This record gives sequence, structure tokens and C-alpha cells, in this order.
Amino acid sequence: MPSPERTPDTFTAYVVARRPALLRTAYLLTGDLHDAEDLVQLALAKVVPRWGRIDGDPEPYVRRVLVHENISRWRRRRWREQSAEVLPEATAGPSRIDHEDVWLLRDALATLTPKQRAVVVLRYLDDLSEQQTADALGVSRGTVKSQTHAALVRLRERLPDLRPEGSAASPG
Repeated sequence: MPSPERTPDTFTAYVVARRPALLRTAYLLTGDLHDAEDLVQLALAKVVPRWGRIDGDPEPYVRRVLVHENISRWRRRRWREQSAEVLPEATAGPSRIDHEDVWLLRDALATLTPKQRAVVVLRYLDDLSEQQTADALGVSRGTVKSQTHAALVRLRERLPDLRPEGSAASPG
């Protein structure tokens, strides 16, 4: 029996209010708008039956489902994908941004493992704390720290010239 504060109407209100943020996170996790939409839909479909049993703020639970579904999706897809000899040309569309650094960052994010990418997205792009990220992923803060470190090392190797405005290059 659903709790009085968790009804189908509160789920609908939650989805209407949080869908843009969830879609943004999903896009950053997947790197593709269509995959992001599918991921949000799948995650929300998994949350619906449990909606009445979620204690407190549902956001960490929904994010955890989103991240875990992305990792599962990545694992399933990895076995089906095959390398192409020639990559197709990128198509211009409404979601395309011409800023070169954004594309470089997106490509660099794609080189991370799903867990590393999830940590970077949640910590730096969704601005969650270490503890909030750990709660969303269902891991310890230490795991978040180690995954963040490994991800940032990989990103720095991939993007040595991309630095935030005003930051100085590291010496030697």
C-alpha cells in the first residue's frame, strides 16, 4: 500500500519537476540524447513500483537506478557492438554545440569506465557532494574518491590543454 505522501500524483509531479535534470544527467552518462531519453524512461519505469516505499528524498534513489541502469546498458551493449572501419560523419542537429572544448570533453568522458563517468558527472556536472555521490551510487566515500582520482587522471591525460579559465598550468 503506497504511503500517503507517495501517490501516483506525487510521482507524476516528481517526473514533471525533475525530468530535465534527470535527462541532463543521463545525457552526460550516455553521451547520446536518444540513449539518455531511453535511460530516463527505463529508470523511471523501475522506480514506479517502489515509489510508495521510498523513504525521504527520492532523488538519491532515482539517481542510483539511473546510474545502475546505465552501467547495465553499457555492459549489454558492449557485447553487441562491432567496430566500424569508417566512422560516419557527425550530423548537425539541434543538440549540437559548436564549442570545441565541449566536444573534446564529451569525447574524453566517453573514454571513462561507466563508474568513473558516473562519479565525474554526479560530482562535477550535477554538483553533488562526495557523500551524495556515494549514496547515489551505493558505494563508500572512499570508492567515490578513488574513482574520481582515476577519472581525473584519465581526463587530464586525454585533455592536457583544457584547463578552467584562470587556472595556471601545473609546474614542471
